[in-house]
Order: sequence, then structure tokens, then C-alpha cells
Amino acid sequence: MLGPGNEDAATDALQAWPGGLHVGGGIRDTNAAEWIGRGAEKVIVTSYLFPDARFAMERLRGMLAALGGDRRKVVIDLSCRRQQSGDGEVKWVVAMDKWQRLTDMEINAESIAALEPYCSEFLVHAADVEGLQRGIDQELVRKLGEWCSIPVTYAGGGSSIKDLELVERLANGRVDLTIGSALDIFGGSGVKLEECVAWNQRHSAQPSA
Repeated sequence: MLGPGNEDAATDALQAWPGGLHVGGGIRDTNAAEWIGRGAEKVIVTSYLFPDARFAMERLRGMLAALGGDRRKVVIDLSCRRQQSGDGEVKWVVAMDKWQRLTDMEINAESIAALEPYCSEFLVHAADVEGLQRGIDQELVRKLGEWCSIPVTYAGGGSSIKDLELVERLANGRVDLTIGSALDIFGGSGVKLEECVAWNQRHSAQPSA
């Protein structure tokens, strides 16, 4: 939890909707089970997995063990920054500390495959476009759709209903989109909450291919 009083606020929210919310911020092996006990459906783990900006598999295994081995309760945050090499090759590197510090983990097919046995979902903020409302990182969304076999939620740059449709198309329905600052309930003007709810209801009602 970030800041004083936030643990109390998070606990109140979990009690208001037990089993319906995910909680993140300071999650580690010593408190993950506690937050599940307070009513969280899942815990979101981020920087704890990257001591000194280096991925530590033993920490992930330890946290999963603290949750009784139930990977359904774990979301791994792979928020990242886009990097480009001298030859023009694009890659995405997991970032921490307010997305200002790059870790040693590149998001690719290999790293996704290594992490999937330990979680039930990924959360990926594209830090370079987060909050700008200037469009999503389309290439990243497309790659996530290719690499991930478990649910993944992408955030960054979404500003309209059209972005929901774009993510759906780029990832073949395998990636969900979070819209933040553009949403009217957060002071934005790009999209209304009711429009998002209606889009989701229409989408969920569609028969599977």
C-alpha cells in the first residue's frame, strides 16, 4: 500500500465486495495470504520479485507457497518500457520504482512461458504511453496476444471505445484493456463508464468462436 491510511481503505473496499477485487502495492510472501484473507480475489505482485532490479524466481516460488500453491490467487505485474536497439529492434523491459528503473527482464515469449505456471493473470502497463491518452502501444498488445496463454490486462494510452475494439482485434480477444484517465468518473472526457459497461456486456454476450 502506498501512503498512510491506504491499508484501511483497501480493507474497507475488500469487505464491501469480497472476492471481487484485486489488491496490489507492497505485496510479498509475508502478507499475500493476509490480503486474500481480507477478501481479495487475487494479489498483484510487482517490485518484490525484482530485488536490485533483478528477477528472483525464488521469491515468486516463495510467495506462491505462502498462498498454498494456488496460482489462481496471483497476478504478476509486468509493467514495462519500450526500448530500441541500434539496429532498430524493439523490445519491452519490465520497469519498477515508478517505472523509472529498468530491470533485467525482457517481456518476450520465453519470459512469459517461464512465469505462467506461477500465476493466473498478467497486468502490463505500457509506461511510455500511460496517462497520455494518445493511443495504445499496438505492437505490444499484438505480441501479448501471441505470447500469453492466460488472461492479460493491458493499460496505457486507451482513450475511447475504439481502443477497446482495437485491442480486441489486435490480440484476437486474448487481451483486456484498462481505461483510466480518459474515463469520465476519473475526470476524463474520452469515454463514459456506461459506454464501457455496455461494450463489455455486448462482448460477453457474443458466442465463442
